[in-house]
Amino acid sequence: SHMGWVTVISLPFPAGAIAVYKQWIPNTNFETASNWDKGRVPCARDTVHFLKNKVISVFVSSPHALTDMYLPLNGEFVLASGAGFTAFDGSWDPGCDSGAAVRFADAEHHTWFDPTLWQAVPHGEELEASRHIFSVDEERVPCQYDDVIFQPETSFRINIDSSQQVIHLRSISLMGQEFSSPEAWAGYLQGHSAPLQFHGNGTLQVTGTRCPDKSGCACGNALDGHRICAALLRASGGRCPVPACQNPLQPLGHCCKVCGATINLDFTPDFDLQKYQDRLLQVLLSQPKYSSVRMAMSKVHDVQTFLGVIPRSSTPLIQTVLIDGAGVQLGATVEQLAADIMEDITQHGEALGISAARMEVSTSSTFSGQTGSHSSSRITAGTIMGLLFGLLLLGGILFLYRKGNLR
Repeated sequence: SHMGWVTVISLPFPAGAIAVYKQWIPNTNFETASNWDKGRVPCARDTVHFLKNKVISVFVSSPHALTDMYLPLNGEFVLASGAGFTAFDGSWDPGCDSGAAVRFADAEHHTWFDPTLWQAVPHGEELEASRHIFSVDEERVPCQYDDVIFQPETSFRINIDSSQQVIHLRSISLMGQEFSSPEAWAGYLQGHSAPLQFHGNGTLQVTGTRCPDKSGCACGNALDGHRICAALLRASGGRCPVPACQNPLQPLGHCCKVCGATINLDFTPDFDLQKYQDRLLQVLLSQPKYSSVRMAMSKVHDVQTFLGVIPRSSTPLIQTVLIDGAGVQLGATVEQLAADIMEDITQHGEALGISAARMEVSTSSTFSGQTGSHSSSRITAGTIMGLLFGLLLLGGILFLYRKGNLR
């Protein structure tokens, strides 16, 4: 075991940057009642059992008298100042009449890509807005430019199995220390605690950089989408809830279909994601009639396929998902808000850096809205290209047929 003195840090919040702090919820602390099979912290007459073949890091915040303790073969106690263990001397301990064997729970099943084990920590001005904001499932776990927080004075064990070569993050705070440079983090990984805290085939890498693009950055968790959805569905009994609307929508990066509306934007270099989100929050979502609506907005990559099978290209777009937090089945509020957003784009889209917008609503028939003349001109160009391609194909077939190469 080793001693650890912990200080609480405050994280700086750079103006204008999209900083998202995501905090890990479970811990492996000695004093957390739910970490023990009896649902209580061991007392003096108890015999404490740690599974001998389970690797573990355990934070201990206070002194404990115990009758007996069986330790794992590989692990650590991180002791706060004044914490420790003593042998029970047989004196009366109130509330600990009969001793029992108390086992520490298995922490191996906590996985990085489980959205239920993370919580977003809003800062400052975001607090008020945060009640209107939610994230699609892939963005509920840390994204590539997020800051990750493990609460000070907590220990943890987390499986970082991943399909990504490297899981990128802006910074990691743990034990009251913030690591925001690749060098500092590499140094921490070489210490004795890191392998006890992180296990699995994944690699965490700290970059120290924010999203460099004002139009936003994709989260980067698409490769682990199947892990995220599997963890979510495990928590909800293995299947998606049946949506209450007729034609539910499937937002990109979300595991289950939703009732509500999606608006997908094509954007120009003038588009600023944070400013546009703030605009919608201040101008529209702040209205009392929209108090129950929640919005997710982010840059996503829509993978285009050739003949529905072969991935052809990946187009970045801004996806806005609107749902009614009040669970109103009619969805009229969301539909009205979506129409208001489309109207705003028709009027101000060009100035905001929006070149085209497509709206889908789950409550009524799906319809599309376009903005300005450039979106329709682009569609015209696309149609002409499609016709030309078709004519070339026909011409090629006729030519081969004439030559006798094609029967």
